[in-house]
Amino acid sequence: MSSDNHGVRKAEVRLKWDPSPWDRPPHHLDIIAATYSADDPFGQPVYIVHFDSRSPDGTINMSRHSQTGQGFGYVEAMTLELDRLASSFARVVVGVAIHQNSGFKTFGDISDAGVLVVEGYRELLKDNFAQLSGHTAATVAEFTRNASGTWEFHEMLRGFDSDPVIFTAEMGSTRYP
Repeated sequence: MSSDNHGVRKAEVRLKWDPSPWDRPPHHLDIIAATYSADDPFGQPVYIVHFDSRSPDGTINMSRHSQTGQGFGYVEAMTLELDRLASSFARVVVGVAIHQNSGFKTFGDISDAGVLVVEGYRELLKDNFAQLSGHTAATVAEFTRNASGTWEFHEMLRGFDSDPVIFTAEMGSTRYP
């Protein structure tokens, strides 16, 4: 959880993974963010942001996207400008999903996968999915707006066994301690 009084204003979620061997189909992972209203913070998302979309108001968007993992370091990134989100939003859940269209893959099948959540130079979360190795998707972060209107970060490492489409419906539907 964010400990300073201004809360989290602008966060970036970064994703990395090694490309698949040359004789195998590429590994394709995606960062996905789901926004939830203050009226129903654990219901259906108001909207979903992923590689092929951005938020209607431009506050959540992908700044880098990879379909193969090729590149140096973190090859995919999503920016969340939480301080610009309308007051009607109370929660944003961020996850990572593995595309299953070239065969069943879990995080354990992907070499050197990792996620990093930062606010400026401050690291909020760094994980390598080792504890989620048997899963095909995972939530990694939850941002919630508190009573004073500031956003707080909560680590939310939780595995799912669904494809990216089903994952978007499941990822924020339950409370996580």
